[in-house]
Amino acid sequence: MPDWKRHLNIGLVLSSFLLVSCASVSTIEQMPSKNHSFRIKSLVMHFTAVNYQESVEALVDEGNVSSHYLIPSLEDPTYPQKELKVFQLVKESDRAWHAGVSYWQGRSGLNDHSIGIEIVNQPECQEDIPFDASLAAVPPQIEGAEKNRDLCIFPDFEEAQIKKLIALTKDILARNPDIEPTAVIGHSDIAPSRKNDPGPKFPWFRLYQEGIGAWYDTETLNQHWLAFNQTPPSLALVQRALSDYGYGLIATGRLDQQSIDTLSAFQMHFLPWQVTGQLDNQTAAAVFALVEKYFPDKFQDLNRLYQSEVLADQIKQQQVFVNTQQSQISQDFRNQSTDKLPKVTNRARFKAYKGRGELLIETDDASSAEIYINEQRLSLDNFEAGNINRVSLHKRTIDGLNTLRVENIQPADASIRISIPYPTLAYEIAPYKEDFAELDRFIRKGINAGFPGLSIAVVHKGKIIKRTSYGHARKYDNRGQLLEDFEPLTSDHLFDLASNTKTFATSLAIMHLVNRGDLELDRPINHYIPEFSGNGREVILVRDLLSHSSGYAPELKFYRPDNVWGEYFYSQNKIKTQRLLLTALPFDSVYSGSQTYSDSNFMILGTLIERLTNMPLDQFMRESIYQPLGLENTLFTPLKHGFEANQFAATEIQGNTRAGNVEFPNIREYVLQGEVHDEKAFYSMQGVSGHAGLFSSIDDLSVLSQVLLNGGGYGNVKLFNHAILDRFTSPSGKQDTIGLAWQLARDKEREWHFGPYASQSAFGHTGWTGTATVIDPEHDLAVIILTNLRHSPVISIEDKFEFEAESSELARYGNIVSLVYETLIKLKTEKQ
Repeated sequence: MPDWKRHLNIGLVLSSFLLVSCASVSTIEQMPSKNHSFRIKSLVMHFTAVNYQESVEALVDEGNVSSHYLIPSLEDPTYPQKELKVFQLVKESDRAWHAGVSYWQGRSGLNDHSIGIEIVNQPECQEDIPFDASLAAVPPQIEGAEKNRDLCIFPDFEEAQIKKLIALTKDILARNPDIEPTAVIGHSDIAPSRKNDPGPKFPWFRLYQEGIGAWYDTETLNQHWLAFNQTPPSLALVQRALSDYGYGLIATGRLDQQSIDTLSAFQMHFLPWQVTGQLDNQTAAAVFALVEKYFPDKFQDLNRLYQSEVLADQIKQQQVFVNTQQSQISQDFRNQSTDKLPKVTNRARFKAYKGRGELLIETDDASSAEIYINEQRLSLDNFEAGNINRVSLHKRTIDGLNTLRVENIQPADASIRISIPYPTLAYEIAPYKEDFAELDRFIRKGINAGFPGLSIAVVHKGKIIKRTSYGHARKYDNRGQLLEDFEPLTSDHLFDLASNTKTFATSLAIMHLVNRGDLELDRPINHYIPEFSGNGREVILVRDLLSHSSGYAPELKFYRPDNVWGEYFYSQNKIKTQRLLLTALPFDSVYSGSQTYSDSNFMILGTLIERLTNMPLDQFMRESIYQPLGLENTLFTPLKHGFEANQFAATEIQGNTRAGNVEFPNIREYVLQGEVHDEKAFYSMQGVSGHAGLFSSIDDLSVLSQVLLNGGGYGNVKLFNHAILDRFTSPSGKQDTIGLAWQLARDKEREWHFGPYASQSAFGHTGWTGTATVIDPEHDLAVIILTNLRHSPVISIEDKFEFEAESSELARYGNIVSLVYETLIKLKTEKQ
């Protein structure tokens, strides 16, 4: 170093020393800046979770955590004093170690700028038993799945504690004016994935009434709630609102674990009567009401985004209406004088039945046209421009496919739009009553022998020609004793469809989504649900789940702690079950295209539908499938939607106990009536799943069967086109009897279901509760059989529990289906 630089450095050091020395002995003159704030920004409430003595040891002894204040409990036997006191453990100006890894309103590490208050309060918690993968025969890959949370019972805080807390808090807020109402928070608010204190019993609203902390205005909450009942905000928007209020949450649009934890923390603070961790309209309304009250500028952006979602939803609903409100034919016609295919253009075909059908003509500029049905010209008057011109086709139509041809539209440059609705059902039961006498005798014989109840509908050539119920909807009480008066079964009763949910819910939904262009069968599930990955999940296609070619076992009993994969996979919570299905469920075999019937496939497909549509499966089915068809008796969780138990055919007599021989947590022990029997659906999926949970009646299923016989539509509703239906009802793999969701009548293997007479085009499904459907396009026939065979006593056979009604000939659906075909064959022969 040059000498001049060395001398300069020495001089600077000496000068600095002299300046410091002078400052230490002279008076410092104050010149207050307006640009400052107080260090303390938040006040954090905790409970200790242990008694007073253990709290002192944890908060005071060296090497542990700390807090600024501790409020004991008078009811705590380890508290040595008779008078309740507040103890200060750390000066407010000092840093206490109470928050840990934390975040609130843009600040992390809240120990640096918060005050913590610990209150002695001891919840009783059962710690979850971690899963030891080494104990499993094949350790499952469980990355991404969430362990069970601790089960806690939270006690009330003592009145004396709360009075001390209120007085202390008011003093703290007076000394620390930068603590805003929204910054008086709980430990669970700033660390929702780690903490649940001060818990749902903490009196946040009472503190608010004392001028401490934040709360929403009831009127504002109600306004948002009413609006959200019409158009719920998206999950991503609620996530943003929670972030705007202060939570450390990223708006992903997915209900990930961080979101579940944050929703739980918010609900413990502001909606302690419903801590579910799930998003509902009341929770969303509370978040919006808080942001509107305390962060009006942020609310402006939030509300603008919500209004755009409302508009988008209206457009979507219009699109849904357009997608579904379509006739069988809805086509524009004009003269094609230069067309190179003159014998092809202006022609179409449609399905109809003899003596039925209607044609609708709309035009703005045409006055007349030659219209031929089955090559017979219709007698038409001049058209009324701007109006719908309705023309009956009853003199021209035949059973099956009919033809349409349009010629000579006048004036020559004009056009017309022709619509022909899909066929709808008619009732023609009386003329066939005696023809089904043999079938009636067979069923009544089984009923007289003890079979509980059966309803049947036969749909043939667009008509319901049989609709009859036999036996009883309920015969036993909750103890398994016969009732004095049996409940007679009627054709209005609803049934638990069990696995027919796979076809009349999940399959219909997927066919509709494919028709809309929202889903491709040959794309991997991973394309739509990215977390469905690892261990070969990336190669599983949508088609593989539909065709039972995924490699999953028939089922995993999530609802039992002693399931085959251990307690890690125990779940009686839909969100956790779905997470386990997507990220952790092990394969039963190496994927090779082999087909093993599996409920898990359709549980995943139900989740896929929810992900694609951004709404629960039951809501999507109701709004997009059942309501457009006018079906009011086809739904999930019917007891939550205004139905009464006596409107349903009963299933198992003593819940899921097999007459007291089966046990697991929360098991039902009463007669099941209006609640889905399937344990995975009821306990692990809260009643709504892609594999089971749907209820319906023979009338509604008759309509859905006619939709399928029509090739995808009914009246003015089109759900999918015929080509899509053909893909779903064709063999999908090595087994000819398995289509995409549907069972196929391809060989004798399925005769117990379809009987011996079903054509090669017939398809259908069965359900464990005693339901079966057969749909045979070649014969334009559908047979719907709904029974409650599980509503019968349980018997033990070789360590297996079975139901008495299983031994009945009525439980072999092929017997009934055969008699239906034989009746129709006889009628056809007599007619010829």
